[in-house]
Amino acid sequence: MIIGVLNQKGGVGKTTLSVNLAAALALSGKRALLIDADPQGSALDWQSTREGDTLFPVVGMAKPTLHKDVPELAASYDHVIIDGPPRVNELAKSAIMACDLVLIPVQPSPYDVWAADDIVKLIQEVMIYKAKLKGRFVVNRKIVNTAIGRDVAEALRDYPFLVAETAINQRVAYAESAASGLSVLEFDSKGPAAREIKALVRELVEE
Repeated sequence: MIIGVLNQKGGVGKTTLSVNLAAALALSGKRALLIDADPQGSALDWQSTREGDTLFPVVGMAKPTLHKDVPELAASYDHVIIDGPPRVNELAKSAIMACDLVLIPVQPSPYDVWAADDIVKLIQEVMIYKAKLKGRFVVNRKIVNTAIGRDVAEALRDYPFLVAETAINQRVAYAESAASGLSVLEFDSKGPAAREIKALVRELVEE
């Protein structure tokens, strides 16, 4: 399965989500590949800070021929995660064309809900040519024990894509693990961050 993590709004946690989804898949015994399609190269930076063995390969591929190049790469893996670019352009369209599922992280803010419109339209444009393509929202960086995450999920129901049942909460573990080139599953395998990432993976891959 090829899962793209995209949103035209920057700072929504795309790379953190991409890295941890790939890690959860790899630690479950799957052959996982992470493609860094963001010109900023944040996933590659994360990999470079890591000490010791890598859980999965990270390949930089921020070019608009992504949809042509990914199928050959993907043939050697069970799952591919694409950390997409932070704006709607030809590179984003190419990343979407390569995917089976596009995951759209949205923070609990009305600005994020409004900003989702452009990426939704781009996915729908690609769906004209790729009917089996799916889109899915995930509430990311939700503040624990607040209603705002639920309110955002409700607001997103005006769009044609489902909202993931699993929300990813704002937790220090995400930043602390990234600083060491680790995933939250390695940083604290039984912690709440690890549990929610694993739950999201189950929801996306085993549906």
